[in-house]
Amino acid sequence: MKMIRLLNKRQDLILALLEKEKHLSISRLFAEIKTAYGKISKITVNRDLKKLIQSNFIVSKGKARSVFYELSPHYALIKPVDIEKYFEVETDKRIIKERFNFEIFPVLKDIFTKEESQRMKELNKKYQKNIRNMPANLLKKEFERLVIELSWKSSQIEGNTYSLLETETLIKEKKESKGHTKKEAMMILNHKDALDYIRKNKNDFKIISRAKIEDVHYFLTKDLNISKGLRKRTVGVIGTKYRPIDNQHQIREALEKTCSLINKEKNYFSKALLLSAMIAYIQPFEDGNKRTSRLTADAILMAYNSCPLSYRSVDDIEYKKAVILFYEQNNISYFKQLFIEQFEFAVKNYFR
Repeated sequence: MKMIRLLNKRQDLILALLEKEKHLSISRLFAEIKTAYGKISKITVNRDLKKLIQSNFIVSKGKARSVFYELSPHYALIKPVDIEKYFEVETDKRIIKERFNFEIFPVLKDIFTKEESQRMKELNKKYQKNIRNMPANLLKKEFERLVIELSWKSSQIEGNTYSLLETETLIKEKKESKGHTKKEAMMILNHKDALDYIRKNKNDFKIISRAKIEDVHYFLTKDLNISKGLRKRTVGVIGTKYRPIDNQHQIREALEKTCSLINKEKNYFSKALLLSAMIAYIQPFEDGNKRTSRLTADAILMAYNSCPLSYRSVDDIEYKKAVILFYEQNNISYFKQLFIEQFEFAVKNYFR
């Protein structure tokens, strides 16, 4: 899986020019594009500029003949990245942001374009219509299916070796499979308990707090020999030079800033995506951070009567690449792409 190409070569050139220059006029942009690609109309260039504005990549300033263009303040957060090319560079040779960036908070907005938001809202209308028309017994069975598949996939991403069928037997019959550790079974059952807790208290997650995140973490990590509450020691992350915050006071500050940001955000898809990315980025707990990030994101979706994600069809390696890209470059583009794909998958495969 690779980043979907959203832009054409002219649009890529416009972004490259604006990365070199602070701002450029339409006449200068037109001249540069004409030099690169030969004969071209101003109407075509204006269409390119409109597309880039709609994608939140650039902004226009000034009026009439004095109008000029520059990169949007959060361009680095959402700009397209060639994932294959990025990860061709060895871990220790990549130029990255090695420490947590507290300056990221002001730019964590306008994540989805209007088209993306509209697409997900339309999908969610189908989901809401489906559950309204579904008999209670079937609704219960469908949610059980999603719980099983999410518990399996989320655990698999963390290295759990239970198969989907073994996970189903474990959750339905409380029967552990041979050849697996007790810890693996507990990890899966903890997912079920956490999801049951979220579902029973879903309205509470319209407002996010550090305490609620810690509650979800508690359910996910109970009896796994993982310390409760915010971590007190430094942690490393496999596959990257990025090192999360090593100070408990700053961990608390970053988590509370994240909660404040999420609670101010109006788009509940943005709420879910940003919370998922930021919990993984902060790494507030000794272990279980990405599990907590996935389930708290689902908690937000369920709080707003939106379809939760099971991540069943996501490729484990691609998911980890999306997370690492956010760690290293504070770029959420691939994370967003996978989120949209998994939301579409969930609506099309559950509660129908």
